[in-house]
Amino acid sequence: MKTFLANVRKVAISGFFFLLPIVVIFVIISKAWNALTSVGTRMAGVFGVSSIVGLKGGHIFTGLLMLAICLVCGLLIRVSFVAGLHSAVERWMSKYIPHYDTYKTIAEEKLQNKTRILPYGSALVRQQECWMPAYVIERDPDGNCVLFLPDVPETSRGHVLLAKPGDIKLIASLTANQLDASLKSMGRGLLSGSGLTKGAFPLHDRRDS
Repeated sequence: MKTFLANVRKVAISGFFFLLPIVVIFVIISKAWNALTSVGTRMAGVFGVSSIVGLKGGHIFTGLLMLAICLVCGLLIRVSFVAGLHSAVERWMSKYIPHYDTYKTIAEEKLQNKTRILPYGSALVRQQECWMPAYVIERDPDGNCVLFLPDVPETSRGHVLLAKPGDIKLIASLTANQLDASLKSMGRGLLSGSGLTKGAFPLHDRRDS
């Protein structure tokens, strides 16, 4: 019974942190909409617009106001002072809002067709008789590496591992973005994309002699 309750608690907490950034965004948009609704309604009255294609005039002008504010903010962000202030706010949100960076990246990819270039190398790390894909975060002159082993398919989560040269196979032919895309597809394309089937990096356990 205790194990069951502990699992329920763990799942509930995970669900809470998953919903938190979504709720924050929803609350911000709702508050902005409510704050602008009265202004939009007055503007609709001034211009004599009651409705267009079934939409209330107040809602239309509220939407236009939000669009105008976004355009103004987009222009302001080009000013160095405003850009610095924006960066400070983003750092605060990244620190205190769970998964903010993940959702921001997803939004950028969807809205701006923007792909973040991952500044890592790709590698396989030995785990007993198997090899696990990993990102190479740092590498010293002796070949020792700091690796990040991503979860699948949520590759922004995982754990850090220190590995010696004999337990690592670097994959120069596979970029970190290609590895990320493969892992999000449950590893599909990893064999052909990394050249493993060509024998460059054999999957069987073979110690360097």
